[in-house]
Amino acid sequence: MRDLSADDTLVHHRRRAIGARAREERMREQVILAARIDRVTSWGLESGDEALLSTLIRVAWVMEIPPATLME
Repeated sequence: MRDLSADDTLVHHRRRAIGARAREERMREQVILAARIDRVTSWGLESGDEALLSTLIRVAWVMEIPPATLME
């Protein structure tokens, strides 16, 4: 088991990775509509803001990728 305090930048880096992936995919209008997320939420994902797990699961499902891929 890892101690999260050993790497306090983990969450920040993972959020940035999700944002980069969202920007890479350019969160096309079809993805936004199919995942049923609003524009503010999509902007938040692209900028690396906090995101609900359910939002990430819906986006990954629409993009036909495993949710973990969003953090690569």
